Amino acid sequence: MKIMPNRLDKGFYMYQKEFEQKALEVLRSGWYVLGREVSSFEEEFAAYTGSRHCAGLASGLDALWIAFRILGIGPGDEVIVQGNTYIASVMGITINGASPVFVEPDKYYNMDASRIEEKITERTKAILVVHLYGQASNMAPVMEIAKKHGLRVVEDCAQSHGARFNGQMTGTFGDIGCFSFYPSKNLGAFGDAGAIVTDDPGIAEDVRVFRNYGSEKRYYNRVVGTNSRLDELQAGLLRVRLSHMEELEADKRRICSRYLKELNHPDILLPEIREGASHIWHQFVIRTDRRQELIDYLDGKGIGTIIHYPIPPHLSEAYGYLGMGKGSLPVTERYAETVLSIPLYNGMTEEEQDYVIEAVNSFR
Repeated sequence: MKIMPNRLDKGFYMYQKEFEQKALEVLRSGWYVLGREVSSFEEEFAAYTGSRHCAGLASGLDALWIAFRILGIGPGDEVIVQGNTYIASVMGITINGASPVFVEPDKYYNMDASRIEEKITERTKAILVVHLYGQASNMAPVMEIAKKHGLRVVEDCAQSHGARFNGQMTGTFGDIGCFSFYPSKNLGAFGDAGAIVTDDPGIAEDVRVFRNYGSEKRYYNRVVGTNSRLDELQAGLLRVRLSHMEELEADKRRICSRYLKELNHPDILLPEIREGASHIWHQFVIRTDRRQELIDYLDGKGIGTIIHYPIPPHLSEAYGYLGMGKGSLPVTERYAETVLSIPLYNGMTEEEQDYVIEAVNSFR
């Protein structure tokens, strides 16, 4: 049996007729940029998250850097972010000329809130919270610290569509929630796509102007903006998937519930869920000191795996200028050396999961 770490085609076939009908509807409409599909998706996604406003954008990275641009965070400013995130989170800060200040993660792979205050300086302007792998971060202490020190809060929700902390949806705690709809996400498009959600009408309006060349109306430019528009086709297809999010989330929970109950190996640590937080399982991430052995073993059985992520941003060549050598973030680096994502996707069959569970448990 051959099992890939992710299967995007299965998610398509689950609702094939609806996707194809919507694609033809958009193509036949004759309107392909900033039309009815985008505005409808923005309304529906805002309602889904519990936000007042949503602005569709071209990608999740655009959502991040535009968020900090709109908040006026730039050269000379510092933004606190966890060390074990995907590099796009950090790029959202540095594209604007601001500096990332890294905080170690907790055992749930999210920012360790107890380590935030020691990193705050007079240059600190914001905290970027990343809800990694699909589990909501510990938002209560984060928001208390932000309020105490007058800091902005931006949430990177690229992997947490639908996850909640104490019943509140991720993306709705801070000033801005940033979402990616890259095809592999739980709410995935069929190409690049992203969005910002916020309760602040001024921020929402500024984002809508900025994404469209800084223009409030055609050829009248208020600011020097960018071209970052969610297109009509992706918006329409996202509306289809959004209408099925409840069943898609249930499907992922079904799969991961089996993993948590049935995976049993002395050399493998399973993910934990924080009390008060929900997990929508963008990835099922295990840890082992024998990672390469396990990768090779599973590969020999036709089972694919992915490392999310092998090189933490502070050790990447791109951020070599920060001067942070190996050992500067030991928890982050330890995770980078031991984490491994095993197969997980909507439409995964019981037979496929049986095969993965048996293979992992038989690893010697």
